[in-house]
Amino acid sequence: MKKFLISSAVGLATLTLLMVPGLARSGVDHVGKPAIEIKAQKWLNTKPLSLAALKGKVVVVEFWATWCGPCRASIPHLKELNAKYASKGVQLVSLTDEGADVAEPFVKQNGMDYAIGAGSSTGQDYGVTGIPHAVVVGKDGKVAWEGHPMNGLDQAVEAALK
Repeated sequence: MKKFLISSAVGLATLTLLMVPGLARSGVDHVGKPAIEIKAQKWLNTKPLSLAALKGKVVVVEFWATWCGPCRASIPHLKELNAKYASKGVQLVSLTDEGADVAEPFVKQNGMDYAIGAGSSTGQDYGVTGIPHAVVVGKDGKVAWEGHPMNGLDQAVEAALK
């Protein structure tokens, strides 16, 4: 029983840390480095996307999951960000490792009208250790910023557009 209680406490502490804005993170600092290419098994709301094809645009790559409370809480903010910046050359791409069978109904139910990639392993490629996590890719194809989408993302997009 003690082993279970310790495991549960560690799991709860880990879950709590993942939910604190600013603590969602990647195990590697990518800022200033070429962005890692994005991929997904299925694309929703868009044709297949790649960073190579989007070079010259500012791209926000956001990692999320349907089961993640903080990810769900950031959806209205991401919808606003997309509405505000899409016409200014910003492409929002949200990637989940969950399959399309799980993601697609959730995306429709929550009115996520921006590009969604389901069945994506890109979060692993970036070393993402906590979600939600966002990466801003500048027009030059390099990572300009990364962090929690509710903590500095708008300012990072503005800076990348300049």
